[in-house]
Amino acid sequence: MAPSTPLLTVRGSEGLYMVNGPPHFTESTVFPRESGKNCKVYAFSKDGTLFAWGNGDKVNTISITNKGLLHSFDLPKAVCLEFSPKNTVLATWQPYTTSKDGTAGLPNLQLCDMKNGTCLKSFIQKKMQNWCPSWSEDEVICARNVNNEVHFFENNNFDTIANKLHLQKINDFVLSPGPQPYKVAVYVPGSKGAPSFVRLYQYPNFAGPHAALANKSFFKADKVTMLWNKKATAVLVIASTDVDKTGASYYGEQTLHYIATNGESAVVQLPKSGPIYDVAWNSSSTEFCAVYGFMPAKATVFNLKCDPVFDFGTGPRNAAYFSPHGHILVLAGFGNLRGQMEVWDVKNYKLISKPVASDSTYFAWCPDGEHILTATCAPRLRVNNGYKVWHYTGSVLHKHDVPSNAELWQVSWQPFLDGIFPAKRITYQAVPSEVPNDEPKVATAYRPPALRNKPITNSKLHEEEPPQNMKPHTGNEKPLSKTALKNQRKHEAKKAAKQRPKNKVPADSVSGVLFLIDMVFCVSSCDGRVQGAP
Repeated sequence: MAPSTPLLTVRGSEGLYMVNGPPHFTESTVFPRESGKNCKVYAFSKDGTLFAWGNGDKVNTISITNKGLLHSFDLPKAVCLEFSPKNTVLATWQPYTTSKDGTAGLPNLQLCDMKNGTCLKSFIQKKMQNWCPSWSEDEVICARNVNNEVHFFENNNFDTIANKLHLQKINDFVLSPGPQPYKVAVYVPGSKGAPSFVRLYQYPNFAGPHAALANKSFFKADKVTMLWNKKATAVLVIASTDVDKTGASYYGEQTLHYIATNGESAVVQLPKSGPIYDVAWNSSSTEFCAVYGFMPAKATVFNLKCDPVFDFGTGPRNAAYFSPHGHILVLAGFGNLRGQMEVWDVKNYKLISKPVASDSTYFAWCPDGEHILTATCAPRLRVNNGYKVWHYTGSVLHKHDVPSNAELWQVSWQPFLDGIFPAKRITYQAVPSEVPNDEPKVATAYRPPALRNKPITNSKLHEEEPPQNMKPHTGNEKPLSKTALKNQRKHEAKKAAKQRPKNKVPADSVSGVLFLIDMVFCVSSCDGRVQGAP
């Protein structure tokens, strides 16, 4: 039976505590509130049954189900925590320091055994980026990137390196999700005119010139983000440069690549130029959504052939979030945008709601696939801190505002394994709520007094594109090519232009022309008086 109330964990200047999720929203007795500002980090296990936090003195772990303390580790400076997938190991990281005489510092990456509370192994990990080892979901293998090599350990035996993957200057790697066979994607940046590349391997077949399952090379890549789909059949690679040499974008230049384990690869053709803000896989592993292009940005769902399936048009958005069950998609505009969200039914491609979460710095789906969490946290924003719990139909079910003299640092859902919460039928009618939605209404454009009683002309700063289904209507039709789509739009524009009356001029245009003529006569007469004066 699915639990009715996933927990919310809240960390801020008021302390660390937990709140029962929908529909109760009362403070939970599972975890007694820990007051003070010393809590730097917390983490749940993958199944949500274990919880760890650092209070500036020790790292403590408790069982959520049994409500009891499990272990305390003497790690006062720990700032990163993560459980292994089957809860057998707790990985902790502290900032690396060297002694004053220049000698090497102590190991700062600790792998703690959750059965007996002892330290399994310690490593020196200088950088915080990619600090945590990567486990397969069954914990049979574990991998670390060490000096241009990926070291693999088996069955949590960290005293012996079972296998190595060595390439020149390996910068990053990502293990595939799911069961065996295990796969790994590795990224090697280009140098001296050679291109960067991403290769896919199957563990432990790393040797030989034909060992790679797939290879994709590309230029213009200072860094990459690699995203496996849930079934571990393909990887999306977002390649980014720090500087756009064409000067078109302040944020550099991005390209999107698709690589499949069967050897297929492609560059995902994005119809609008500009940055790639976000890319997200659907949990079905058969499609993905990309948000891209200069504002107003476009959002498009692609299939595994990298063909567009549905185009959401343009809008103020820079993020995409699929629900845990993959049947709902939220397109949102956070950061320097005002927090507008579009909630879509991706089975029927119908818009469900358009809520607004102003000043949000955090977004997360609840594991039940029905509720959404948005929050405004410090240090990104130090005013109006707080969080809201929404239903996907746009209703605010719970709201918590932090006092003006306090700060909210972190808030998150308790995780659950897939399948715990069954998918429910999508509803389009907003669920009832007693919490008022105090989001400001969208401001209308300013109109001068002389034009307020006149018809509104259709002049816009940007041409907005409506949503468009890219699938063929019947099984025999083929999707139009880019050239055919372009010609079709030109034809429709010419047809619409012919239907417009040619002898009518808008009143606003006539008044504007008369105003310019008056100005010309006024300036001419003034010039004549000045030139003819004694």
